Amino acid sequence: MSEQNFDIVVLGGGSGGYAAALRAAELGFTVGMIEKDKVGGTCLHRGCIPTKALLHAAEVADYSRESSKYGIITEFQGIDINGVTEYRQNIIAKKYKGLQGLVKARGITVIEGEGRLVSPTTVQVGENTIVGKNVILATGSYSRSLPGLEISGRVIASEQALELDFVPKKVAVLGGGVIGVEFASVWKSFGAEVTIIEALPHLVPNEDEAISKSLERAFRRRGIDYRLGVRFAGVTQNEDGVVVSLENGDTVEAELLLVAVGRGPNTANLGYEEVGVTMDRGFVITDERLHTNIPGVYAVGDIVPGLQLAHRGFQQGIFVAEEIAGLNPIVVADVNIPKVTYCDPEVASVGLTEAKAVEQYGADKVSSYDYSLAGNGKSEIIGTSGSVKVVRVVDGPVVGVHMIGARVGELIGEAQLAVNWEAYPEDIAPFVHAHPTQNESLGEAFLYLAGKPLHTL
Repeated sequence: MSEQNFDIVVLGGGSGGYAAALRAAELGFTVGMIEKDKVGGTCLHRGCIPTKALLHAAEVADYSRESSKYGIITEFQGIDINGVTEYRQNIIAKKYKGLQGLVKARGITVIEGEGRLVSPTTVQVGENTIVGKNVILATGSYSRSLPGLEISGRVIASEQALELDFVPKKVAVLGGGVIGVEFASVWKSFGAEVTIIEALPHLVPNEDEAISKSLERAFRRRGIDYRLGVRFAGVTQNEDGVVVSLENGDTVEAELLLVAVGRGPNTANLGYEEVGVTMDRGFVITDERLHTNIPGVYAVGDIVPGLQLAHRGFQQGIFVAEEIAGLNPIVVADVNIPKVTYCDPEVASVGLTEAKAVEQYGADKVSSYDYSLAGNGKSEIIGTSGSVKVVRVVDGPVVGVHMIGARVGELIGEAQLAVNWEAYPEDIAPFVHAHPTQNESLGEAFLYLAGKPLHTL
C-alpha cells in the first residue's frame, strides 16, 4: 500500500479530465490523474474521433460514386471495411500518442486503475491512496438503453457499431439525435438500408425546427427512412436479424438495431454519494462555477447536467483548473456552446433557437433571416445545399445561429463569437468575408439583418 499526495487529483482521463490536468500543470500545480482505461476517454477512443473518421470515409465513398458530375471518372468498387478500420485506428493511435506525450511533458502523474472517492480529499485506487488538496470528478458517460432493452447480440450501442467488421445490409436506428443520425449517415453512404425511429416529432429535436425539417428533407432525398413521433415497443432477435415493434403497431426488420438514445453519467459505485456529493438521477450537481456542495470537490463534463459534448467537458476542465488557481474564469452558458452534428448534411448551431428566443424576449422582439446556401458560390462548387439562419433581438444582438449543409461545422467559430460577444448584425456587417467561401453566407445573413442585403431582394 502507498499514499501519493498532489495539489489536484483528477478522477477520469477523458476530455474534461485531461484538459483540467494539462491546464493545472501549466499553472504550476502538482497533478495526479486516475484513469482505468486509456487517457483520452470516450471521445478519442470510442466516440468523437473514430465516428468522424467513419463519416469522412463515408464522404469519400459518396464522392467516388458522384465524381462524374465534377468531370472526374472513377469507379466505386465497394467498401473495404478492414481498410476503413485501419484508417480509423491509425488516427486514434496518432492522437493518443500525442496526448500521452503532452501529459508526460507537463509532469502529470497518471495512476492506472479504477478510482473510488472515499473522502473529500482522497481517491482509492486498489491498494493505493491518492490524496489531493482539490479533487476534480471527471468520470464521463456511458451509452444508455431503454428500460428492459438489453444491449446484446444484434442489439448494439455505438461502441459495438464502431467495431463491426462488416457493412450491414439493413439497419434500424433507435434515436434520431446526434449519434443516431451520424451512424445512419455513415451506413447509408456505405450502402445499407437505414430506418431511424424517433419518439419526438423531428430528427435532431434539440435544433431549430427549420433546421430539423431541412435535415429530414435531405435524408429523404438520400433514401434514409425515418419514423417520427412513434415510440419503440420491443425487439426480437433471430438468426437473420431483428424485428423492431413500434407502439403504433408497425414493425421494422433489419440485421441490427443500433440503440442511440443518449448517454448516462458514469457515477455509479464510485463513492460520490457515500462521501456526501449531491446527486440527481446519477448526475453530480454543481453551481455555475462547477463547485459541488463539498468544498474542494469539483465536477466537469458529462457527469454535470447539460450538454454532453467533448468540447464542453474540455472547456470545463480548463475552467476548474483556473478556478482553483483563483483566476476567476468566465462562465459560458450551455446555450452558447457550439454544437455540430457531422452527418451529411452537417448541422451546426449556437445560441437560442427562434422558438426559444420568442419565448424569452417575445415574438415582437425577435427577427430572423434564413439565407439559402444556393446563393453561395463555394457551396455551389462543392455541391451542397442548405441554409444559414441568424436570430437576433430587434434592435439588439445576435442570439442564435443555426446552419445546415456540407462543412458548416467549420463556420461555427465566427457564429459563437457573434453570440457570446452579443454582437449586433450592424457591428459585423462592415467586416470582410473572403470570397469564395461558405463563410460569406454568414456575412450575407448579417448584412440582411443590418438592413442592407446585398444578394437578396
